[in-house]
Amino acid sequence: MPISLHAPGPVMSQVHGDTTVGSATHCPYCALQCGMYVANGEITPREDIPANAGGLCQKGWTAAELLTSPERITTPLLHGKPVTWEEALDYTAGRLRAIRAEHGPDAVAVFGGGGLTNEKAYQLGKFARVALRTSQIDYNGRFCMSSAAAAVNRAFGMDRGLPFPITDIGRADAVLLAGGNVAETMPPFVRHLTAMRSRGGRLVVIDPRLTQTARLADLHLQATPGTDLALALGLLHIAVAEGHADLGYLAARTTGFEAVRASVSAWWPERVERVTGVPVAQMREAVRILGEAGRAMILTGRGAEQHAKGTDTVTAFVNLALTLGLPGREGSGYGCVTGQGNGQGGREHGQKADQLPGYRKIDDPAARAHVAAVWGVDPADLPGPGRSAYELLDALGTPEGPRALLLFGSNPVVSAPRAGHVTERLAALDLLVVADFVLSETAAMADVVLPTTQWAEESGTMTNLEGRVLLRRQAAAPPPGARSDLRILGGLAERLGCGEKFPADPRTVFDELRRASAGGIADYSGITYERIAAETGVFWPCPATETAPEAGPHPGTPRPFLDRFATPDGRARMVPVDHRPPAEDVDEEFPLYLTSGRVLAHYQSGAQTRRIRSLNQVAPEVFVEVHPDLAERLNVAPGDRVRVRSRRGAAEAVARVNASIRPDTVFMPFHWEGVNLLTNPALDPMSRMPEFKVCAAALERCTGEDMERDA
Repeated sequence: MPISLHAPGPVMSQVHGDTTVGSATHCPYCALQCGMYVANGEITPREDIPANAGGLCQKGWTAAELLTSPERITTPLLHGKPVTWEEALDYTAGRLRAIRAEHGPDAVAVFGGGGLTNEKAYQLGKFARVALRTSQIDYNGRFCMSSAAAAVNRAFGMDRGLPFPITDIGRADAVLLAGGNVAETMPPFVRHLTAMRSRGGRLVVIDPRLTQTARLADLHLQATPGTDLALALGLLHIAVAEGHADLGYLAARTTGFEAVRASVSAWWPERVERVTGVPVAQMREAVRILGEAGRAMILTGRGAEQHAKGTDTVTAFVNLALTLGLPGREGSGYGCVTGQGNGQGGREHGQKADQLPGYRKIDDPAARAHVAAVWGVDPADLPGPGRSAYELLDALGTPEGPRALLLFGSNPVVSAPRAGHVTERLAALDLLVVADFVLSETAAMADVVLPTTQWAEESGTMTNLEGRVLLRRQAAAPPPGARSDLRILGGLAERLGCGEKFPADPRTVFDELRRASAGGIADYSGITYERIAAETGVFWPCPATETAPEAGPHPGTPRPFLDRFATPDGRARMVPVDHRPPAEDVDEEFPLYLTSGRVLAHYQSGAQTRRIRSLNQVAPEVFVEVHPDLAERLNVAPGDRVRVRSRRGAAEAVARVNASIRPDTVFMPFHWEGVNLLTNPALDPMSRMPEFKVCAAALERCTGEDMERDA
């Protein structure tokens, strides 16, 4: 019997004047996808979801405030004026038809988001390729997990953030976390690190700042920004030299170790100390902690990944994990701490430029044939690979680039690197259509704004950082006038002549996604809404078992690499990599390293959290973190207004002076407009990840004349 998408859970009443029943759902923010109930406008954490097991952060506790925000958009806008849905959709479809007819299908682009449900991400990719026939689609997840994805696909043949249940972390004896501040970005994650340490486990953190996570660590390696790759090579050199390499494991389960061993011979510890600033003794201690642990894990976050060499950096940490014999052993391994709410599922089912559902490659003839059969189209009609996220944004409104953009679940005016340039490109479009539930900075520029439902007002699936597919049930009635993204896509498709291919019901879309993913790396074909509800989530891959029903349903795959890796011969691939400086190093004019990240109270571009009063009271404005020595040299006091400059622009912020950051580095959170005016769009050659995490900058105290002019 089909489950109700509104049950089980406490009764939800009087949200926007309507009553609905049931409220078991998941948080709208990070990739933990914490389980929660929503009732009477209040949040109660769920105990049955292992990722949070009853815990929530500030953002989760206050998430229901978004549902009744006075800043909700509930009427479509056309050139800033309210119009009916029919007028907005008719205008949008008409302009899309005209632009395609005059300039070709690739003159229309689509930009998605890592917070969209699996159903939306799938339908968005299908809409681009079937309704619009454009190759020009990518999403903001390219800015988050793409370097780790590229590295682990190369090494293991499969990209799943954590290839083990998150609860395995609590049973480990040692964890090395490179470039992740989970205490602020996803606080319930910390319970697993705390469980590990309570058993006597050791935590090593690599970060240029003494973050809240680093304060929890037994050992903090405070590397110079942009040098994580050199540090990983140095740790691997020590592991080999001091006898920590698991030679039996390497011979049985990997290829390429000898080439990697030869490549790291040049990265002796003293050289690495000169490059990274990390003392040799600390490097040796980190390797000893990992090498002597019965169960150990190496995890990476955006700090190590958001670089123009991010893929190689993650590859170096994967090589270290493989040398120690960790991946594919229960309780040990390598994992990527995925960031966005559906950062895992969002990169599996077709909203990436080079991808089809099931984590298939769009240039693979067999993949094209399979997906085309599910979609009822000729494989020859499917477009090929398109531009990656930044390259797509950079091409908007240019003679060779798209002239129209449909944007769902993203706010690139704030979140894209070199944001001033991206804003100019958006302004150059003939048509910008934004689907959102608030008037974000990007939506404010749009020709058409389409008001959407949000997290608790619709049903769908999300895939969290451990590869567990979860069911987000509708827990509240949407305000009159808001429509789901699926319904919006269906309305546009109908006007473009293919409405029958784009249903608005999420379960119907998910069932098609199951068929499209069948046989792919990310195989969801054996997962149903009923199973997710009954099992509180199912790990992919989970193929259907119709051909052998006597065997029962596939149990899902919590730990996919226990027996073999997802490569043709079952062995992990070790690839030699070498360190190189940041794409833009410091110099006399720009003598400081600028790095960026999140703070506890806010999420991503802040479009949601900056509209929640209690969170805004905690973190009301952008700041720049400055070491006391640097502050003294520049005559900057706490609370002073300062200007940070890079080769791309300038941004002003309030100075916070503390010794938790390196003297050669300044830090700014990216939840406000302005910070990404400074960041460098230099791209990783493999993942196409921009270099968000380091660029050369200068800092100066604003004068009274500056502040008077700004006022």
